[in-house]
Amino acid sequence: MQLPYIPDDAPFSGDQRTWLAGFLAGLHSRSAMAADLAGGAIASAPAAQTLKPLDILYGTQTGTAEDLAQQAAALARARGFQPRIEELDAIDMSRLAGMERAIIVISTYGEGEMPDNAHQFWDALSGPDAPRLERLSFGVLALGDTGYEHFCQAGKLIDTRLEQLGAQRLGARVDCDVDFEDAAAAWLSSVLPADSGTAPAAAPTAEPAPAASKTGFGRKNPYAARLIQNRLLSGANSAKEIRHFAFDLGDSGLSYEAGDALGVMPVNNPALVQALLARLGAAPDLAIPGQDAGLSDLLTRRLEIRTPPRDLIAEIGKRAGHEELSHVLANGDKEALEAFLWGRDTLDLLNLAPGLKLDAAEFLGWLKPLQHRAYSISSSPKAHPGEVHLTVAAVRWMAGDRAHGGVCSTFLADQQGGSSPVFMSPNKSFRVPQDGSVPMIMVGPGTGIAPFRAFLEERRSLGATGMNWLFFGDQHRASDFIYEDEIGQMSASGFLTRLDLAFSRDQADKIYVQNRMEENGRALFAALEEGGHFYVCGDATRMARDVDASLHRIIETQGGLTPEAATEYVNRLRRDKRYVRDVY
Repeated sequence: MQLPYIPDDAPFSGDQRTWLAGFLAGLHSRSAMAADLAGGAIASAPAAQTLKPLDILYGTQTGTAEDLAQQAAALARARGFQPRIEELDAIDMSRLAGMERAIIVISTYGEGEMPDNAHQFWDALSGPDAPRLERLSFGVLALGDTGYEHFCQAGKLIDTRLEQLGAQRLGARVDCDVDFEDAAAAWLSSVLPADSGTAPAAAPTAEPAPAASKTGFGRKNPYAARLIQNRLLSGANSAKEIRHFAFDLGDSGLSYEAGDALGVMPVNNPALVQALLARLGAAPDLAIPGQDAGLSDLLTRRLEIRTPPRDLIAEIGKRAGHEELSHVLANGDKEALEAFLWGRDTLDLLNLAPGLKLDAAEFLGWLKPLQHRAYSISSSPKAHPGEVHLTVAAVRWMAGDRAHGGVCSTFLADQQGGSSPVFMSPNKSFRVPQDGSVPMIMVGPGTGIAPFRAFLEERRSLGATGMNWLFFGDQHRASDFIYEDEIGQMSASGFLTRLDLAFSRDQADKIYVQNRMEENGRALFAALEEGGHFYVCGDATRMARDVDASLHRIIETQGGLTPEAATEYVNRLRRDKRYVRDVY
């Protein structure tokens, strides 16, 4: 009995094709079982039990890798496999050694780091006691951003280590940039053999489709959401410009949960676009070979012109004759290059060689596609039905004689009314506790408070009874205590059980949220012992690392544990989804 298939020319979208393929595969399995029973083959195993297992393991920081793992499972089912999906930290080495086939989908975040739910897996896999894996056939789908030096580093490390331990590849690793959908779909189709045989499929029969496509809106097709509020949160004397945005979701059908992110597709600053056109000496409507839009439109809506990409840096380094840049590039000094590029945009790089004439088409070839920016949602849909809120710091600075700004933050900040192209980016691991009676501890300085405003609104709407404890801080209380009115009301009512504030520059010695944590270490450890959930949101480079170090010290001191035992305690919190982070 042949497995049903969908002809290549069938008039279905990728999402419809994936669903239908899985549905037909299920019908096939039941039909095969019924035929066996009718033929007297009662003693033989049902068809569903004879499917070859396929382990799909993921490591994710924001949920993208998990979405791809789910889509891979749909394709695997359609091709006659029995997929099992788990996050990497749920897999110990004995289980890994018992696997026959595994697909690993993993993102990289920060400076080449493993995502939060893959740290323990990597520690064990890279350790000296890792088992031999000769029976394992594997494939690695790595997600990353070529804008970072350690592009797809997490995937590269796991791929190399599995090979060192004797595992065999189902196919060569693929490293996906931010536009990952097509590359991921092609790779999955190539490593998942049709009918769970041994030869790779020649062509895809079902393509993974982007998440959120049930509404028709996603990263490739964002929804134009009407901006209904743009409110300045920071005070007049603040060094920052922090704003609250509210969007009307209208009849889009878009939905989200507290803890998710909102993707916003910006357009570039018109003044920067005009300055680039002038520098290139090109007309706005100049036709570019192979492009379906004029030069101005490409620079405005299609290409990243704020952050200089690597190709541009390398080419300007070769052609500009700029002593400092040439020296930095020649020495390969990463920190010196970062310092040199700090605050400079693409136009600044071109102006290092004011006499250099550039062909517009060649210049465009050095640029990367303009990407969306993802922001933690700061509202609960239960408290604000039909709306989605953001809390964003608009980034602006002067360099030379020219104003500079963040691409998306200023795009939003300078709007009054109008609409913005948006889509939902689920983060299934970043959720309020399912048990409303357990403590919820939140550490979110600055705009890191965004998801915790949503968490508090969510818990209040649910009638949760557990303790709510917020650590918040910034530079000055008088100008940087955003949402002070809302937080104050929650605190006065008793719903926000504990509020610890850390305004670093209101006294001679700087005080940060991690200092407040350690001052209240006994109570914090007691809350964890009561089943509390610990959340962190904000800067990954400094704050989140300092908070993590303080958490380890608190658990070690208050629990009377060795450093090794405290680390295992923290790891257990991570495994149990009681220590989760939304960091950037």
